[in-house]
Amino acid sequence: MTIPPISPVAPTPLPQVNAPAAASSSDRSFGEMIGEALDSVSSAHSAADDLAVQAATGDLTAVHDYTIAATEAQLLTQLTVEVRNRAVEAFNDIMRMQV
Repeated sequence: MTIPPISPVAPTPLPQVNAPAAASSSDRSFGEMIGEALDSVSSAHSAADDLAVQAATGDLTAVHDYTIAATEAQLLTQLTVEVRNRAVEAFNDIMRMQV
């Protein structure tokens, strides 16, 4: 019994997930990026609030939609708070430096 050789397979390239966004991010200022991030946090909370109202009134058919939206809003808020805490910590470190 002979075993045929394994034919080589060319690897498939990985897709570039955020290639267009990464290229355009150099065109935006830091303040614009922070503003957009805060807008996304606000819109996530608005979406979660809307779904909560629908759940309270009985109009929401898929409860998991509300659970996902609420969790996403919570995680975005936690991320925002941690970024703020790190920025304040970095500012305080700079202020404590001796010249």
